[in-house]
Amino acid sequence: MAKLVALYKTPSDKQAFDAHYTSTHVPLAKQLPGLTRYELSTGPVTVAQGESPYHLVAVLEFDSLDAIRSALESPEGQATAGDLSNFAQAGVELLMFDTKDA
Repeated sequence: MAKLVALYKTPSDKQAFDAHYTSTHVPLAKQLPGLTRYELSTGPVTVAQGESPYHLVAVLEFDSLDAIRSALESPEGQATAGDLSNFAQAGVELLMFDTKDA
C-alpha cells in the first residue's frame, strides 16, 4: 500500500474552507483513479508540543506510489489539484510514501 497525506494549514475562514472542502473537493478527490480509501481528520489537529498549524488532515490510500503518481497526473488529479486554489490559500503539504505492516 501507499499513502498520500494532505496537511491543510489553518485557513482564515474555517467555515468557508470546510464548506468548499466537503461539497467540492472531496467529490473531486474521490474520483481519483486507483483510490482505495479516503480518511479525514475530525476535530482539532494537534501536535505534541505547541500550537498546530494544521486545520485538516486527509489520508488517501492507493496500491503503490506509482498508482498515486498516475492518479495525480490523470485528468481527475489535475482537476483536484486545480481546485486547491479555491479554498486552501493558507497552504497544503503533501506527503507520499509506501507502507508496510510493522
